[in-house]
Amino acid sequence: MKRRNLLAATAALAATPLAGPHAASPTTVRWWYHFDDPKASPAALVAAFEKANPDIRIHAESIPWGGGSDYDNRLYTTLVSGAGPDCAMVKLENLGRLMEMQALKDLGPWVDAWSGKSDIDPNIWRINTAPNGVRYYLPVQYVVLYLYVRQDWLDAVHLAPPKTFPEFLRAAQAMTEKGHWGFGLRGGPGGQDFWATFVLGGGASLTKGGLVTPAATAANAWFIDLYREWKVCPPSAPTDGFLQTINNMKAGVTGMTIHHIGSANELVAALGNRINAVPVPRGPKGEGWATFGDGSNAVFTHSRNQEAAWRWISFLSTGQNNVAFNILTGQVTVTTSGARHWTAEPERFVKATLDSLPIAKVFPAIPATAEFVSTVWPQTTQKALLGEITPAAMMQIFEKLYFG
Repeated sequence: MKRRNLLAATAALAATPLAGPHAASPTTVRWWYHFDDPKASPAALVAAFEKANPDIRIHAESIPWGGGSDYDNRLYTTLVSGAGPDCAMVKLENLGRLMEMQALKDLGPWVDAWSGKSDIDPNIWRINTAPNGVRYYLPVQYVVLYLYVRQDWLDAVHLAPPKTFPEFLRAAQAMTEKGHWGFGLRGGPGGQDFWATFVLGGGASLTKGGLVTPAATAANAWFIDLYREWKVCPPSAPTDGFLQTINNMKAGVTGMTIHHIGSANELVAALGNRINAVPVPRGPKGEGWATFGDGSNAVFTHSRNQEAAWRWISFLSTGQNNVAFNILTGQVTVTTSGARHWTAEPERFVKATLDSLPIAKVFPAIPATAEFVSTVWPQTTQKALLGEITPAAMMQIFEKLYFG
């Protein structure tokens, strides 16, 4: 027998349960996960799954996130060596590299036959489908950035939450006085999501030449002028990060800022019903950009337990199982049935999240984005906010980074 055929026969025998008087041992599925709260444990979900699926055992491994790079690098290394898990939590920023590594199992046939498929919003499927149309990822959690607003401040100036850029500027100007600023702009790391709302949602696009068109340049100038010309942002805005923007909201320094449902309970604890949330405003042509924060599971091609791994990850994305999972993670259930009965945060924040899905988008999963987010965007934007470069020059730097 040729060596290739011998190996194939050996593999087939290894995958076939041995006949005998005793039942075959349960299949063990290794699953990697990461939770923001190190005390949170999926043990109850594992126990429920194993009770319903006695032929499968789940070995759940908590892997340190380390800002993302630690988790990602460990995942890539183990997959290359063939020692990786059967399935794991992944993000869209991993997709390009994992596809290049040919590490991902096509879940499409399983998804199409899965009863839970229709319980996940089509917009979530849209975002999580690979550029080649294949479904490698099964969504398990998400957030969408939206606009936090001080409803009492808006009521005091007789304005509704803004839906358009002009309405946003009018509201920000009306709320800026006596040590109060209308908008908590994030000029430090992470602020690219604020920029995307007003610039990519206002006429620019991440396509060759799309960052330096007249419309793109005008949108960026409008964004920079929130700080420089109209002065509706705190003086610290060029260097403010996440903590500063949220703490300013809690302290009554700013009337609006952008984040997701993960900050809802903290803001409610400080402000009660005075804090509200709505989708971010849309641009001149009715388009919008609300950054989508994803979380999915994938099954890997090297796994010898792919079908069992699918059964586990689809369990996590089904109905109340997914609700329980996301109470642990602090994010939002991907199921529409679960969202109708969500109680982890007040209903208005869930509504703002769901209402933002039609304009939810992500930055392209390419190496330039990692550099853009970590260094180029904050350094360049701070210079523009401080008047050291023009808004047009800022966009030219971004265009060069992405498209040369």
